[in-house]
Order: sequence, then C-alpha cells, then structure tokens
Amino acid sequence: MRALRDRRLSTELPRRALLGGLVSVSALLIVGLPAWPEGVEQESPFDGSLVRRLARALAEKPYEVPSTPLPDSLTNLTYDQYRSIRFDPQRALWSDSNQNFRIEFFHRGFFYKDRIEVFVVDKGHSSLVRYSPDDFTFGLIPRPNLGDMGFAGFRIHYPLNRPDYNDEICTFLGASYFRAVAKGQGYGISARGLAIKTANSAGEEFPLFKSFWIETPPPNADSIVVHALLDSPSATGAFRFTIRPGEETIFDTEAAIYPRVDIAESGIAPLTSMFYFDVNDRTGVDDYRAAVHDSEGLSIRNGRNEQLWRPLTNPKDLQVSVFSDVDPRGFGLLQRKRAFIDYQDLEAHYERRPSLWIEPIGNWGEGSVNLIEIPSNKEINDNIVSFWRPKEALRAHQEYLLNYRQHWCWSPSPKSGLAEAVGTRTGRGSAPGSRIFVVDFVGDRLKGLPKDRGPHAEVKASKGTVQRIVTQPNPESDGWRTSFELLPGDEKLVELQARLLDAEPLSETWLYRWQS
Repeated sequence: MRALRDRRLSTELPRRALLGGLVSVSALLIVGLPAWPEGVEQESPFDGSLVRRLARALAEKPYEVPSTPLPDSLTNLTYDQYRSIRFDPQRALWSDSNQNFRIEFFHRGFFYKDRIEVFVVDKGHSSLVRYSPDDFTFGLIPRPNLGDMGFAGFRIHYPLNRPDYNDEICTFLGASYFRAVAKGQGYGISARGLAIKTANSAGEEFPLFKSFWIETPPPNADSIVVHALLDSPSATGAFRFTIRPGEETIFDTEAAIYPRVDIAESGIAPLTSMFYFDVNDRTGVDDYRAAVHDSEGLSIRNGRNEQLWRPLTNPKDLQVSVFSDVDPRGFGLLQRKRAFIDYQDLEAHYERRPSLWIEPIGNWGEGSVNLIEIPSNKEINDNIVSFWRPKEALRAHQEYLLNYRQHWCWSPSPKSGLAEAVGTRTGRGSAPGSRIFVVDFVGDRLKGLPKDRGPHAEVKASKGTVQRIVTQPNPESDGWRTSFELLPGDEKLVELQARLLDAEPLSETWLYRWQS
C-alpha cells in the first residue's frame, strides 16, 4: 500500500512531481547526454582542476540538448518493473579490495532516462566505467541487449552502522539531486547542485550532473571524493564533494558556477523535502498518523547571529518566503521530532529522516534564504524547497566560487544555546474569528527559571491584533509554553513572530505565516 513511501530504498521514485512549478516530471527528464564530456577521453590524465576547466569551456558554447533515447521497453516501465532491476553487489567497484567504500550503479529507465558517465580516478588517471547488462538482474523485465547504455546514477556504500555490513550512505540519481544519511537514519530530504527559476510560472530549469569522477580512496579510508560536471541551458558548473559518513555525514562542497546567461533566479545549495501535515496544519487531512513529513521547519542562523525557526506548512496556494541577510552563518530544513509516537508510522519511520544544515564557508554577501511551499495532496511529492539566492544576478561568462559544508544529521551542532521551538499548535480561539497559537520552547536557558516569574513572551503580528499572551512552565517537556490569540479581522495573511526574553533572548525567534 505504501510502496512509494519508504525512502530507505534508493531505487524509489524521488518525490519531485510538484517541483517543476510547476512542470511535469516527464518534461524534467528528457535531456540526454553525449557518450562522455567533450574533450575527455574514456581514459585520460586527471587533476583537481579538470572538471572546472571543462565547465568553463562548456559555458562558452551554446547549450545543446543531446539525444540518447531509450527504447519503449525501458521508457515505459512501471514503478515495480524499474525497482526489480538490481545491480549485482558482487560487481560493485572495489568489491574485491579492502576498501571501506563500494560503488553500485542504477540502470536507465522509467523516470531516469538521462545518461550519465562515471569515471574512476586512480593515481592521476581516469577511466570510464563501462556499462554491461551483466552487472544487473532484471527481475520483471526481459534482459536488454542494446549495447553501451551508460548509467542513470550511482550509490555509495560504507560500513556506517556496523563494521561487517556496507550500508548505502549516499545516492546521486536524477538531474542534480543527491541524498545521504547519517548513522541510524533512512533517506528523506534531498540536495541539489543548483536551482534555477524555482517557482517561476514559466517553469523551473533543472541542471543535470552529466559526468562524475570518483577518486579511489586509500585502503580503510573514512572519506571519499566525488567530482561532478553540471550542465543546463543557463549555466554549467564544477562540483567537488568530500564525503565523510558517520554520526553526522559531512559533504564538504566546493562549487564553481559558470552562467551562460544572466541568472536572476538562482538557488545556491538548494534543499528539497516533503511536508504533508502536522499538528499545526491538518486542514483536510483524514489520516491515522500524527504527522507526515521529512522536514518540519526551516532554521536560519543569520549574519547577525539571530536564530530563526519557521515551521513548514502545506499551503492551499503556492507560497514564497524571503529572509534577507548578509553573510549567513547557516540554514537548513530540520526534522526535530524524533520519537515514533510523533508519527506512528511503522513503515516510513519519519522520526529517522535526516536534517540537512548548510554551513557557508567564507562570506556570501547580500542575499536571502528563500523558502518555497507548494500545495500537495500526497506524501510522495516533494513540495518544499529552500536555498540561498544572491542579491545580484549571476552574470553571464563570469565565474562564481562557493564553498559550503552540508551536515546530514539528527540536529545541527554546535548549538547556539538558545531554547528551540519544538512544537507548534493552532486552533480556534476564544473570540469569534480568532486563532490560538501554542508554541513549546525547550532548552538549557529555560531550565531553573522560577515558576512564579517566568520569561517574558514577545509576540508580534504584521497585521491584526494579538491578545491573551500566556507563558507557563511545561513540566512534560521541561520547557516553557507560550500561547496567544490572533484576531485577524478582515486580513487574509498575517506574519507572526514570538520569542522568550529575560533581559536578553532566551529562545530562538519563532516565525509563522497565518492565512485565512
């Protein structure tokens, strides 16, 4: 009944149907690839600047849509047929060595029509990994015999949870999407190389990682390096990921972007996730579970060192929120609820989904963290996007270098010390037309406060009237609860914020967009 729901399986359909703007998935995945990048032989020398040189040269040429068609027998696969195609683990890269890492590949077909090329780098020399149908078992479909078809993507295995088993820790599959997990987690949120024109009514542009170079790690290494060449009508790019799996899986990311045209609507370090419902947003939901989401809120630590928390919603209409900043310290889509009882789903286990925190390295200048929330009536749809957008457009024929660290984790660290908003609830208020909001804050700064003189709650609304502000200890969470009522009047949209103070801030700032 929930075949599409279990994100632990990397061969599962990624939930991107809504992210085109608002374009269809079929439109997203028609772009093909040449056999290998122009200027790169199937076997050639490799150095750390090669991918950047390729991206720079590619950007100086008009974009071409290569054609690498698939036969109907692979294009028209059902979901179950595609999932039945399995890579043979015995044929994984480095399966016969003492490497900690193994690489397995995905077959082309179903939604994954694009061809990628993968090179293995060893001692300064790169070699193309050649496709063979012998590397796969085909389950519900006949074995194809179509020559060199290339691959759709790959996944990385590593002994993450126990020393005698190589867990799948990372997947690169589809456009420029990739996912990863930390110890004990299952797949959820995704990242991308670059976002362009997200939520644009004319349709989003989806750059593609067309070629990869995977460096052979030393024996018993605990990190692996992956290079990726990105291409799209508007830009090319070169990415270098140093991946370190563990209690917190880290991607040290070095990106070089080369626009072909001026790009006003860029998205740097884009994140893609799913929010279906929670206690703050259950309108129209008839479901036995308490909540369904891969991420429950957007967290921002801005350049002024303010910590912001915005609970996610599943809106009736497309919503775009912009948080202006200068030199952000970090942002991410987080999953804070970590108990089974928070979700009550024995199959999906949303309590195990990763949080993903972006830590900029260096100064990113003026811009904004953007949040896009897209209406969705199914949990299989990724309907949440967040990224950094520079204030100035990316100019054609320029080079943009950006470094950042991705933390695939249970919770970002180090902590700011401020109490966090761990629960948001809303319902009908006491006065006609009013809404009550209840926010629970938990953190060390709230512990030991006298119960008869608790923190002061500062509550603000962009419109309407706030009344009945109450702050009280919550012994169940060992924190403090703030509640208030909003009288919106005739307003259709009100921006709310709340935080706890005692001469100085004790909590992060809670933000919320109420709509009628």
